[in-house]
Amino acid sequence: MASKGTVANGKLGSLFAGVVRPIQRFFHLEAASGILLLVAAAVALVWANSPWSALYSEVFDFPLSLGVGDAVGRFTVRELINDGLMTIFFFVVGMEIKRELVVGELRTLSRALLPLVAAVGGMVVPAGIYVLLNHGGPGQPGWAIPMATDIAFCVGILTLLKSRVPHPLIVFLTALAIFDDMGGILVIALFYGSGLHVDWLLGALGVIGALFVCNRLRVGNGLIWAAGGAALWYSLHHGGIHATLAGVVLGLMIPARPERSAHEVLAELHVHTTQLIGKPPDEDLQNAEVLAIEEKLEDLEPPLNRFVHLLHPYMAFFIMPVFALANSGVSLSGVGLSDLVSPIPLGAMLGLFLGKQLGIFAATFLAVKLGLSPVPGNASWVKVHGVCVVAGIGFTVALFIAGLAFPDPHLLDAAKVGILLGSALSGIGGYLLLRMTAPVTATGTVAAAPAPQV
Repeated sequence: MASKGTVANGKLGSLFAGVVRPIQRFFHLEAASGILLLVAAAVALVWANSPWSALYSEVFDFPLSLGVGDAVGRFTVRELINDGLMTIFFFVVGMEIKRELVVGELRTLSRALLPLVAAVGGMVVPAGIYVLLNHGGPGQPGWAIPMATDIAFCVGILTLLKSRVPHPLIVFLTALAIFDDMGGILVIALFYGSGLHVDWLLGALGVIGALFVCNRLRVGNGLIWAAGGAALWYSLHHGGIHATLAGVVLGLMIPARPERSAHEVLAELHVHTTQLIGKPPDEDLQNAEVLAIEEKLEDLEPPLNRFVHLLHPYMAFFIMPVFALANSGVSLSGVGLSDLVSPIPLGAMLGLFLGKQLGIFAATFLAVKLGLSPVPGNASWVKVHGVCVVAGIGFTVALFIAGLAFPDPHLLDAAKVGILLGSALSGIGGYLLLRMTAPVTATGTVAAAPAPQV
């Protein structure tokens, strides 16, 4: 008969499992990071418009300092998030871009051509709409805001609609968002830096050269890469280029091939396991012997894959939600309809909601008609249009660019309102449009639909 302690432990274990399993299932959802982003943005918006709004400002504008003696850097909590944590975000983005270019969906021209063309349309048209409304006004520096596509939100929504969106169309949107990131990174580097300082930029080139050597040597030590990234961040910061781009450059430098050849590792593993098999069957393996096998297997994994697997959960479930929490708090007190239709919020909203869908759909339709690529997954044009609408969610990078474009907090708040409205309309509109389409077949494709008459 089981003791009371055993029964109690069993009940406690069942209770613990009942609490933990739903949490585990949640964090394994592909849409989980998008859901967390949405929750963080909603919390920030409610907090900034609550009786505790002053606390919101105090928390994220709290001054910090780091250094010794005269070499002390001073910054706020929000600056630490936007310039520090977002560097890690861009580091992961850089690695994911490289992985797609080397071994992923963008490794051949035929696969990359359609999302590349679509991404160009999805950047040019939204920027054009914004400039049309803000040319010559105080909002003109924010012309790049509606160019961004937030991959976490977009994939999250498409995951909720996976019974109606063929997988090749999800891959198309992911590749499009990656090219979108490349465009955004280039825009930030060229247009959103401060005055350039040649001596520091030459130092940054020297660091990049050292990182390139580490790449060719297939260095897998994370501390070496972290030290190189910190040196590059510091050089770019003083050189007048936004320092978060150090993360992108570092990500592109991480080796995408393993440090040792698979044949060499498997040969060593064969010798090692042969020796272990020769032991008496009743003798257990020692921990050191098991660890030796694990270390040899780790040599088969490229440093890039290892770093992505290590950092992606922190980026998706910590860095991005914290960024949303720190940057989505906009006070809506006194905001009326006349404020919403002023050039800055209207340009950001229309650029994301209308510009994105028009630019991406027109470029995709033209590319298909010219025979450059077939429609992904043989999807109907309605489904393609729905995905184009979803691509108008430009949350994370759009907020980041807005922060660079507008030092004036009033202009920045106006841009944030437009970003939130445009992203919300794109997400809701795209979801409803795709929800009304027919489910995909068992093979993950849909029946071909006739092209729209133009």
